[in-house]
Formats: sequence, C-alpha cells, structure tokens
Amino acid sequence: MSRRSLGMQGCGVSSHVPVLLEDAVDQLQVVADGIYVDGTFGRGGHAGEILQRLGSDGRLFALDRDPDAVNAGRILADSDPRLVIEQRNFGQLREFLEGHDVFGRVSGVLFDLGVSSPQLDDQHRGFSFRLEGSLDMRMNPAEGQSAADWLNSATEASIRKVLFQFGEERAAPRIAREICQRRTEQPIRTTGQLAALVEGVVRRKPGGKHPATKTFQAIRIYINRELEAIEQGLGQAIDALHTGGRLVVISFHSLEDRIVKRFMRDHARIDPALSRLPQVPESALPRLQLPLRAIRPDENEIEKNPRARSATLRVAERLR
Repeated sequence: MSRRSLGMQGCGVSSHVPVLLEDAVDQLQVVADGIYVDGTFGRGGHAGEILQRLGSDGRLFALDRDPDAVNAGRILADSDPRLVIEQRNFGQLREFLEGHDVFGRVSGVLFDLGVSSPQLDDQHRGFSFRLEGSLDMRMNPAEGQSAADWLNSATEASIRKVLFQFGEERAAPRIAREICQRRTEQPIRTTGQLAALVEGVVRRKPGGKHPATKTFQAIRIYINRELEAIEQGLGQAIDALHTGGRLVVISFHSLEDRIVKRFMRDHARIDPALSRLPQVPESALPRLQLPLRAIRPDENEIEKNPRARSATLRVAERLR
C-alpha cells in the first residue's frame, strides 16, 4: 500500500479532490528530496498528492488554522513521518518554518485560499447560507469574535463598509440598515436568519447566485482577516523559497486574486522608482519570474466540481 493510501484510509482525511489538484501540484515541480509547504491543509488533498511524488528524504510542512483540519493532518502524519503539521495562520509561515530550520530552503509553497468544502458542509461552522446553523464563521472557533457577535454589536456604518469592501455588495447600505433594524427585535444568531434577511432585501435573479452569497463572503473574510493573512503569507513565502523554488496560489474570488496577481507582478519587475538608473541596484531587481499565465479549470473539471468555476491558479518562481 502506498504512503498516500495508508494516510487517506480511515484517518479522517477526506477523499474530496481539491480544485485544480493536478495542475497545482504539477506546477510545484516536486523533486524527490525537496522541502514543500502546504499552507492550507484542509483535508489533505494537495498534501496527499505532494507526498505521493516525494521520495523518502522529502519533507512536507503543512499548516491550517482550522482545528478539524489539523486533527486530520496529525492522523496522516502519524503514518507518514515526512509530514509535519501545526495549527497556524499562514501569515505565521516564517515563524513555523524557522522553528523547523527550513526557512530559505523550501522548494515550493502552495496556498489554496478561501473556505474548504468540509467547512461549508458542516452546519455548525456557519459558513454556508444553505445550511441552518450557528452563525460562527471562524476558521479557528477558539480565536476572535464570531460572526453573530460582531453582527449584533457593530455599527451600521461598519457593517456597510465590510459588505461593500469584502463582498463588493452593491446593496450593502440596504442590507446593513435591515440588519440593524432586525437585531433590535431579535438577535441574529443563525445562518438561516441572515440568509432570509438578505433574500428579503436583494432580489434573486433567475439562474443567478443566492442573494446572500456576497454577504456571507464579506463577513467571513472580515471575521478571519483573510486578506491580511494572504498579504503576510505571500511575502513570507518568497523569503522561504530557495532560488528556483515555486509559489503556487489558487484563489476563488476577485479580491483574493487581485492581491495575488499584483504581488506576483510587482515582484517580477524592476522597482519602477529605480528602473531608470544607469545601474539598477540588486535590491531593486525582480525577485520572481512568472513562468506561465494564469490557469483556470476546463469544462470537464467544472462539470465534476462546480466550485471550480471561479478558481484561478497563479505561479511564480524565485529568481534571487
């Protein structure tokens, strides 16, 4: 039995296949004795594929802020000593890797951003407007304020700003006003309450997304400080890589992808402020090269997994 089969059977690791699995791991260009990082372990789909391609001297360092994901990873790690996993935000990548003395020696880093299918499918986590449950939305339920607590205490202006900034929701003013009015009558504590409230404000378009999609996205991103973590993680990932190492990122909405695209572009060109100097200092030279254009799922993958529809995969390689 292969290491991957051994790790996946009966250990709580989901057999769910992540979006762009083959493409993502192919772009890491896994070498047998390399050191790799899975910054979003989830239920081990990418990790299992990376481990399958690693040799006995390879190492995989994984992190996830979700305790359920980490518990699944620890069971897999018990059967495969090449895997090390810790409960961390990927904005803590440097600290994690320095603690294992591999920072700067990494061959590839993978980030699969956003919320995972197991999180969406667990009604107790509160990520999905389709399932009735407690309005929590925290990636780590032991950390920070729940969505319900924030929603029932934030000012109307704050709610409006979050919905517009992180959900690009045009109806943000009306939704925020309705939330503040409704909570005076009864606290908003469940996903069903919030979804019904938004549906009463935003007209559902035939064949379109659920009216609450953007609202749930915005609140989740805000509660978990997701965009801040992405910016921190990307910067630390470059420093973690050795020359020739690769950074592979899968994003699922425009806010995430915009950060990734700009980050890679900015580090793949000469600092514009110094580009016209007769001799450009080494510190201003590109740190990354972009070996290919963005990859998006084909019709086959979208048919098998509708969640793949909005996915974008970007790749960068460290130059110096």
